[in-house]
Amino acid sequence: MMNKIARRIKIKTRIRGRISGTAARPRMTVFRSNKQIYVQLIDDQAGHTLIAASSKNITEGTKCEIAEKVGEMAAKAALAAGIESVVFDRNGYLFHGRVKSVADGARKGGLKF
Repeated sequence: MMNKIARRIKIKTRIRGRISGTAARPRMTVFRSNKQIYVQLIDDQAGHTLIAASSKNITEGTKCEIAEKVGEMAAKAALAAGIESVVFDRNGYLFHGRVKSVADGARKGGLKF
């Protein structure tokens, strides 16, 4: 029986085979730990991170509220850098809870998926 991490890596590999980011439309990837949530906008063709945001400096609210604020921060930074649309990469996680909150916050911030 496959453990939880191996299952997520298998799903992540399958997703990454289908999507990739460009400079005009980068890949917005989410990583969640037990305490924090991190977002990166990545240009896969050049192989570097364009924008990063995390929940390390946000202390108020529930985990989902904090995740939504991180999505809004990433969207604000992306719009300042001239990026209007992204490809969302849920990184093997199910699209609910904190991952969905990040996506909703980014949409509220002005990004298009």
